Amino acid sequence: MKLLVDSGSTKADWIAIDDAGKVLFTTQSLGLNPEVLSKEEVINRLDDRFDISHNKEHVTNLFFYGAGCGTDRMKNFLTEVFQEYFKSAKVTVHEDTYAAVYATTPKGEKAIVSILGTGSNCSYFDGQVLHQKVQSLGYIAMDDCSGNRFGRHLLRGYYFNKMPKDLAQEFETTYNVEPDPVKHNLYKEPNPNAYLATFAKFLIKHKDTDFCRQYIFEEMEAFVDNYIKQFDNYKEVPVHFIGSIAFYLKDELKSVLEKHGIKLGNVLRRPIDGLIEYHVLNK
Repeated sequence: MKLLVDSGSTKADWIAIDDAGKVLFTTQSLGLNPEVLSKEEVINRLDDRFDISHNKEHVTNLFFYGAGCGTDRMKNFLTEVFQEYFKSAKVTVHEDTYAAVYATTPKGEKAIVSILGTGSNCSYFDGQVLHQKVQSLGYIAMDDCSGNRFGRHLLRGYYFNKMPKDLAQEFETTYNVEPDPVKHNLYKEPNPNAYLATFAKFLIKHKDTDFCRQYIFEEMEAFVDNYIKQFDNYKEVPVHFIGSIAFYLKDELKSVLEKHGIKLGNVLRRPIDGLIEYHVLNK
C-alpha cells in the first residue's frame, strides 16, 4: 500500500493506492506543518484518523508533500516521525511545490508551475530540479492573484462603498461582515490568510460583473508580471497551474496568458488529483 499525502498548514489530503493505482481509501487530517508542530502533535493527528492508524502496518511507501518542508531540518524531522509511525514504509518527504510539479508535468519535461489557491507561488522545473526566483514574504506583502488577495479586495470594496448595491446586499447575507467579527478573524484568529480566502467564492460566483472582473484581471496581470516573467523562457515552456483560483477562473487565466504569448498547460484544482498517475507511472 502506498500513501500519497498533500499537506498544508490547515489540512492534509491522504490517498492510499495499490501498485496498480487503485484507490484503497481517501481521508483528510489536520495539517502537518513541521514548522509549527511537535512530534507528539504530529502523531496525535495521525492517530486521530482511523484509516491512517488502522492501516499503518500495511504501508510500504509514504510520499509526503507538505508546507513547511522546504529545509533539510524539517524534512528530516518529519521523515523520522513517519518512519517510526509507519514502521514498514519507505518514507519520502518533499516540500508542497513538488506535488504541484509531479501532478501537472510529464516526467522529464520543462515547465513553469504555479499555485493559485489560498496563497500563490511560481517555480520553474527544468525536468529534474525546481528553481524559484521569488522568495515569498507571505500573504501581507505578496500572494498576487490568490484567494486571500481577492478576499482583501472584496472586503475593501465593500467597506469603501465601491461594491455595487445589489452585490453588497448579497455579500451581507452571505458573510458576517460586521466590523468586530471581521477584525477578530483578521487579527485574533490563526490563519487570517485562509479567512480572507473564504470570500473568493463570492468573486468567482460573480466573475462576470464589472466589479469582480476588474479585480480578477488586475491580479492576473500582476501575477504574470511579478512571477511568471521572472523566468526568461516563459514563452517557450507551458505554464501549469494548481489551485481552486486557477481552476475556477481558467478561462480568464487563459485569456490573460494568451495576451502575453504564454501557453497555458494543465490546470488542476488539487495536486492530489494528479499524484496518483505520477506515482503509478514511476513506481
